[in-house]
This record gives sequence, structure tokens and C-alpha cells, in this order.
Amino acid sequence: MGNQNELILVVGYTEASEQFIGALQRLNKPFAVLTNNKSEYKRLLKSGVEQIVLINTSELSTWIVPAHAYSQIYLFEQSLPLCCRFIQICRSWTSEPIYVITKEVQPRLIYKGLGANYVIHTHSNDVTFLLENAN
Repeated sequence: MGNQNELILVVGYTEASEQFIGALQRLNKPFAVLTNNKSEYKRLLKSGVEQIVLINTSELSTWIVPAHAYSQIYLFEQSLPLCCRFIQICRSWTSEPIYVITKEVQPRLIYKGLGANYVIHTHSNDVTFLLENAN
């Protein structure tokens, strides 16, 4: 960790991830956002996000390893199936920590089984405390 070419990767477009992205922008942390949705892509561009990775989550051949290394991945749960798919994609890209942020009450042990290092359960949209460990 700590390589200047490494980015923080944010996955999943939720209220919490919007706040998280805003904090990354304010702190001048290098980051990219992964999405599988063209309307999310457009919203991200409008919000000033410069590096966006758009993939087709249902097409394995599009899961090409990106040009950048990711120091940490923060995955905001939108749905169980989509979160599982994103974990599979991201785990194939890096051995660095994957954090899943969920508002669901049921424990999501499946996420750890798929390769997430941490599953954080919160009802708050403010998870910027996670950035204290970010490079």
C-alpha cells in the first residue's frame, strides 16, 4: 500500500457512497468509481468524479483488470446479488482489502466467503471514518 499510482475504488451508488465520494474529493484522495449503470455514470460525471470504470457485470469477458492498482475497495451494497458480483469482480483485480458497507440487518457472511475482508453494518450514511485508514 501507499504507492502513488494506487487508487481507492468506490463501488455502488448510494447516499452513503455519495457522501463518501464527497469526502474523498475534499481530502484530495486519489480514487475511482466502479459502476455498471450508464445513468449512474452520467451522475458521477456531473458530480465531478474524474475516473469512472463502467463494466457490464453480467458479461465475464468485460471484467478486464484495470490499468490502475487499487489500495482499498469500498463497496456499498445496493442489492445482495449485485454486491456479490462486484466482490467477485474486485477480488479478481486485487489482493488489497475490500470493505462492504451494508444497511441490512442479516449478517452477510456470503460476502466474506466471496473475498470481502470487512463487512460493516451501519444505518448511517456517513462512513467517512473508514478513511482514517486510507493511504
